Amino acid sequence: MAPTEMVNAQLIEALRETRNRTLALVEDLSDAQLIGPRLQIVNPLRWEVGHIAWFQEYWVLRQLGDQPPILQQGDLLYDSARVAHDTRWELPLLARDKTLAYMERVLERVIDQAGDGSRSPKDADGYDLNYFLNLVLLHEQMHDEAIAYTRQTLSYPTPALAVGNETKPAGQNAASSPAGADLTSDAEIPGGIFTLGSNCDHGFTFDNELLAHDIEIPALAISKTAVSNGDFKQFVEDRGYGRSELWSTPGWQWRTSAKAEHPVYWQREGSDRWLRRSFDEWVALGEGLPVVHVNWYEADAYCRWAGRRLPTEVEWELAASGVPTVDGHGLTTNKRRYPWGDDSPTAARANLDWNKFEYVPVDSLPDSDSAFGCRQMIGNVWEWTASDFKPYPGFVAGPYKEYSEPWFGKSQGASWRMLGDTFALSFITATEISTRPIDAMYGRASGPARCKVSENEDWHSHSGSAGFPPWKSHYGASLGVDSETPWQSRLAITDV
Repeated sequence: MAPTEMVNAQLIEALRETRNRTLALVEDLSDAQLIGPRLQIVNPLRWEVGHIAWFQEYWVLRQLGDQPPILQQGDLLYDSARVAHDTRWELPLLARDKTLAYMERVLERVIDQAGDGSRSPKDADGYDLNYFLNLVLLHEQMHDEAIAYTRQTLSYPTPALAVGNETKPAGQNAASSPAGADLTSDAEIPGGIFTLGSNCDHGFTFDNELLAHDIEIPALAISKTAVSNGDFKQFVEDRGYGRSELWSTPGWQWRTSAKAEHPVYWQREGSDRWLRRSFDEWVALGEGLPVVHVNWYEADAYCRWAGRRLPTEVEWELAASGVPTVDGHGLTTNKRRYPWGDDSPTAARANLDWNKFEYVPVDSLPDSDSAFGCRQMIGNVWEWTASDFKPYPGFVAGPYKEYSEPWFGKSQGASWRMLGDTFALSFITATEISTRPIDAMYGRASGPARCKVSENEDWHSHSGSAGFPPWKSHYGASLGVDSETPWQSRLAITDV
């Protein structure tokens, strides 16, 4: 089998597996639940799954394969660039059974085209079938994440996924640090020249990760683990939500307008016990688990309370993928594909693959450690950074023009670059250190951070235009004020 055919065969397997997951995420929902209430922060799920199929058809069959549309009115129903979000509840969408039939028909045609070894089509810019298969695969997985957080938002039951990789990810009993491992101290990272971004050597790359470029970065220290529920609880119980001096000006405006006193899915039980809502159930907080469903303002306020700050994108990526010199005083030119090295993810290295719909403790999975000892830099949760979502030098938009470019430099809650991936990502498609941005309607920010502190820095210098914080994570229009998807933060501590 030729190399291209081998890759396509793997992609076909991944497309089928991902579609099984998509269907499993909605199969238990009633017709009414598939529409749901009109909210700025979610889509009607019947529209969402139809859009997934339309996106595959548009890019693989129509744009690359030059086939006529399957649905004559499909663009008017499912093109997210054309169809205003607020109108999606009013559209004459396909009925449930017809939506599912459309999804199946599109996928089978896509697979037929992928398996046709006699053709190697390319678009006008030279993008080939392999590129578009990866694009539609990752697009569907992103929407699967969106479906999951929509179920969380609307208090639907935990999805009962019966599919998944045979290798099960670690659950709450995941292996923790070996005796003697000190995760309370910060990882000390030397300064030097670091290559930020990706290249195409490892396959598919989103346009916002190109072009890879060198940046000189000073020495720093960053926390080895993400912030835990127990850490964040101390902030809450120290009146962190009531102290304006801990919040940026727009952050305090959000807090007061939202009347937030704690993370959105926390609830106090008695005087000393906290619960958290997991889909439709209230469960014990789990102090060792990462704090999730907190927005950037909350993560930033926590960092200020702790005397730290959020890391920039380049600091985070260096901590995740950089390699020190033998003497530990400098950086090599090497960059790891994964935090632990070049070997593929396993259940011992990353909480991926959806199997438990749950997080693992922040100190678990010691095999995930980066070269600097930072744990769980892939999987479990997305992590906040303190960097604007902007193009890299030499940026050229890919075929999907709406993916990145419209969101560059936006303020007032429009776009960020998040890092790390969640437990929702498949073992099959987990790629190198990822900032994998997501389309505008895909989520609301929530997650802890690894914060970084510099005693000599003016906190206000971290504000973007009009005082808005410089976030880096392309997660859409309402992310600045809402808290649904499993994203959190990691603290970095001091510039050395």
